[in-house]
Amino acid sequence: MIRQAELNDVSRIAEILIFTKRMTYRPIFRDDKVSFGEMQVLPLAENYRLHPELLSRIWVYDEEFVKGLITLQTLTDDGCKMLQIEELYVDVFFHNEKIGSKLLSFAENMAKEQKSKTIFLWVLEKNEHARAFYSRHGFEPTTDRQPQEGTAEYIVKYQKKV
Repeated sequence: MIRQAELNDVSRIAEILIFTKRMTYRPIFRDDKVSFGEMQVLPLAENYRLHPELLSRIWVYDEEFVKGLITLQTLTDDGCKMLQIEELYVDVFFHNEKIGSKLLSFAENMAKEQKSKTIFLWVLEKNEHARAFYSRHGFEPTTDRQPQEGTAEYIVKYQKKV
């Protein structure tokens, strides 16, 4: 059910990213110029088609069609491997079906296979739903907090030892 993203997934990936981000972030940022002007499905899908190497870090939850995705990157800090979750989104029509939990478990298993010591992510401070989700899965907020680029909002680092 979870597999690496392929070129024929780009339309669905773009659709999930744009619509889920609109639903999640519009109430926080209240910037329709970004939500409906800058954020568009077609240009994002075309960017993936032009740069298929971007798909190498994306894993999709596929159950007859793509319902969710997770973007992962392995980093090294002082010789210690860490796995970063860059994005984890599930199509809003499939919320509450444990897809996000399955994608998160997949990432944790990948971290263990890579012998990563830590798995971490940055989450928007005002995104209480996401913060609660990660906390339920054993992630803890750190003291690391920084401005979300181009906005007045902040992001907080969450991590989990694996």
